[in-house]
Amino acid sequence: MMKKNIEVVPYNPEWPKIFASEAELIKQALGDNCITVHHIGSTSVPRLSAKPIIDILPVVKDIQKVDEATKAMESLGYEAKGEYGIAFRRYFQKGKHNRTHNVHIYQKGDPEISRYLKFRDWMRSHPNDAENYAKLKESLALQFPEDILQYCNGKDAFVASIDAKDGFDGWRIVKALTDREWSAVRNLRQQYFFKSKEDPYTWTFEHKDHIHFVFYKNADIIGYVHLQLWQEHRSALRMIVIDERYRNLGFGSQFLNLCERWLNHQGFKTLFVQCSQKTYKFYSDHGYTHMPFNDPNGCKADLQTIEIGKPL
Repeated sequence: MMKKNIEVVPYNPEWPKIFASEAELIKQALGDNCITVHHIGSTSVPRLSAKPIIDILPVVKDIQKVDEATKAMESLGYEAKGEYGIAFRRYFQKGKHNRTHNVHIYQKGDPEISRYLKFRDWMRSHPNDAENYAKLKESLALQFPEDILQYCNGKDAFVASIDAKDGFDGWRIVKALTDREWSAVRNLRQQYFFKSKEDPYTWTFEHKDHIHFVFYKNADIIGYVHLQLWQEHRSALRMIVIDERYRNLGFGSQFLNLCERWLNHQGFKTLFVQCSQKTYKFYSDHGYTHMPFNDPNGCKADLQTIEIGKPL
């Protein structure tokens, strides 16, 4: 990860004007697909200190059609970053190493929209929390002036505490990034899959073909999935788990459906699973049927394993 200088500055009353002019350009670039554009992040909160980078959230009708507008966004000086760790998002940055704008695009109805707006509105209406947030960011910028990951780690607990009290009531799927998320990944893997033995697959945490998503409900991490991306539009579900406290509430089905949708968006045509007798009914209820797993790495499964799959 490239290191970047992190600077938190006092609130600038010009920020809303900068947002408004940029929002008009982005609306034009996204065309009829764009429904509205919101100003989010710390620069959208009066009197709140912030990194001098304008965060912008356009809402679109179809997130996949955003890819057709990449050249138009590039003509405005933006660099396309894909999802950049958050499922079903399109993310753009402007300014290279001296970044000036971040654009987070979501499809109408995505819970992330509500999360950003509720956080912004809470900060606007609760000056004590806004002041504490400003002090935290200023401290982190001094501690980690060139380490954006540690800066984000330092904000994570505070942001989660606001999510917990601002009324956000949605799900999120993100690639594990922060210390809290990786801790949840390790704990869920150990608790439900490896028990007393050491996890032999931690090497997949840094492999480009292995995807580790955490599943949030509100501010809580309640699930985890490990997906493997194969060639020829094939993929494998290596493990999926919902924390025991949240089982039998429909979250497992929701999480699986969202993973299938995400893989479909990435161009994958089939999802394969090696399941146990105990979990077979869950998958068969979701349309999975007997299919040979055909692991391209040649790994052999346990004799009790049932090989199933589903077209996406």
